[in-house]
Amino acid sequence: MNTTQIDQPAVKSGTFKIGGDVPVFRLGFGAMRITGKGIWGEPADRDECIAVLRRAVELGVTLIDTADSYGPFVSEELIAEALHPYPANLVIATKAGLQRSGPDQWEPDGRPAYLRERCEGSLVRLKLDRIDLFQLHRIDPKVPMEDQIGALLALQSEGKIRHIGLSEVNVKEIEAVRQLAKIATVQNLYNLSDRHSEAVLDYCTRENIGFIPWFPLATGDLAGPGSPLSKAAKRLDATPGQVALAWLLKKSPVMLPIPGTSQVEHLESNAHAALLKIDDALVKELEKSAASPGPAR
Repeated sequence: MNTTQIDQPAVKSGTFKIGGDVPVFRLGFGAMRITGKGIWGEPADRDECIAVLRRAVELGVTLIDTADSYGPFVSEELIAEALHPYPANLVIATKAGLQRSGPDQWEPDGRPAYLRERCEGSLVRLKLDRIDLFQLHRIDPKVPMEDQIGALLALQSEGKIRHIGLSEVNVKEIEAVRQLAKIATVQNLYNLSDRHSEAVLDYCTRENIGFIPWFPLATGDLAGPGSPLSKAAKRLDATPGQVALAWLLKKSPVMLPIPGTSQVEHLESNAHAALLKIDDALVKELEKSAASPGPAR
């Protein structure tokens, strides 16, 4: 194993080009947890969160995912404080479309004026001239979809965003949006114990759309003593979480896991998942032991 593999393990996760022209290493970092309890306010240990962001880049991470609603604003502000001026190869993806009224409170808001306001605020907070990947956090059922996507297209034509992504959508919704705009990524809940978005992942794989699984480390009861996941972790000299991440990376070439944490030690453990080699037989074994994928989305 060479020095780069050891010092920058995320490099070994492989490369994906977001929108066909923005290359990132596939194992990224999710910046939701660098906030307070309930994803509200300042983190308990601000210095540690700054250290986490800087260490992520040192480990080879080139994709950081955040949102204006994380804090709100706290996550974006910390990213800029820790990393600006940014490395040339670092891609910061952010999102808009959710209102926050308190800890663990989330309410869709897809009004075009609100999306514009939040995008322009993110540009200031992140100290960017253009956001490489701007994701609609939720499609707001109260606002015509054409108006929501139209707002993003306007921002794109003005050079304020480069690529458009969606979050928590089904295949039918993706296809409807693609009639209006090119979609670079989809971010849905997906992990070894919750594969309800399997149909969306299959669609993204066929269409070469980046698939960003949020909550990627959730394993539920699958990591219990004697479970296939625990046995695989022991056999690979790894943690169950590392095996769960390696499973995601093996699952599809468009998979872009973004495990998040507020602790450097946990970050380093996650990053080393990119060094694990798992075969198709283990993938099938893990999936067989997991909960069923559930109804297609």
